[in-house]
Amino acid sequence: MNDIPDNQRLVDGLVRLLTVEQRASDIYAGREQKDGIGRVFGGQVLAQALQAAQCSLTDGKQAHSLHAYFLRGGREGTPIEYRIERDFDGRSFANRRVVASQANEDGTQSPILNLTASFQTVEEGLEHDDSPMPDVEGPETLKSDTVLRREMAERMGDKLGEAQRKLMLRPRPIEMRTLDKLHWMNSEPKPPHAHSWFRTVAPLPDDPALHRAVITYASDFTLLGTSALPHGLSWMRGELVGASLDHAIWFHREARADEWLLYSTDAPWSGKGRGFNRGRIFNASGELVASVAQEGMMRRRKAKG
Repeated sequence: MNDIPDNQRLVDGLVRLLTVEQRASDIYAGREQKDGIGRVFGGQVLAQALQAAQCSLTDGKQAHSLHAYFLRGGREGTPIEYRIERDFDGRSFANRRVVASQANEDGTQSPILNLTASFQTVEEGLEHDDSPMPDVEGPETLKSDTVLRREMAERMGDKLGEAQRKLMLRPRPIEMRTLDKLHWMNSEPKPPHAHSWFRTVAPLPDDPALHRAVITYASDFTLLGTSALPHGLSWMRGELVGASLDHAIWFHREARADEWLLYSTDAPWSGKGRGFNRGRIFNASGELVASVAQEGMMRRRKAKG
């Protein structure tokens, strides 16, 4: 065990986190994030729910889309249960509904997420791709966001709470390299566009379903923050209160999450306490591999007193 590099340990931990355990027919349990703090990361619940749905398919169909609603914030330290409804099994397509729940102190269960996933038998079809990859700098010369978070924590000093500092400095299995200043890097209003490269920090097993789950996990990074950019505000600085409300992904072609992928996000609208965000994920060859959309609650934090 001591011979395994730290980065590989992080990625092995991510694989374990996203590997759900079957408890009964169409009932799965999701593992807890090691040293998790506060609210469960939404990308984790999305990815575990997708994995539970993928486990229920045995005929080779592959997930091509998912649509989810976040109902309540999940709590770290409490297992998450995933119950599946098999709404449709056709020759070409199949559909699964997943309800993610956590136990309350009185023993009852409260749903925290509803997810519907659609699956398709792989086939050839008419092809076009009218979504060119943005002409941006490659990841090789960019500074890792891990370094940027460390530098920011040093600059903020005592202004950061202990929980915020731990969250900011915690080693992550996903490395991101950002071309633009994200909401936590910037206090000046700017256009609602961002570009970040991401990949796991070590190789993943050759399992396409797992790579879809990891892409789903990573798709919740940076997305909601895009709608905060025109306002020059940040959750990290305690200026906003927010939460994801829904999340949708369309998988267009196979991609490896341990190779560089470009996440290009934009936010065409915010208002009424909500922000709407879109994302496109490209491989290094410039091919569109997935599209993402999310709306989230976004409110200016009120001063105490």
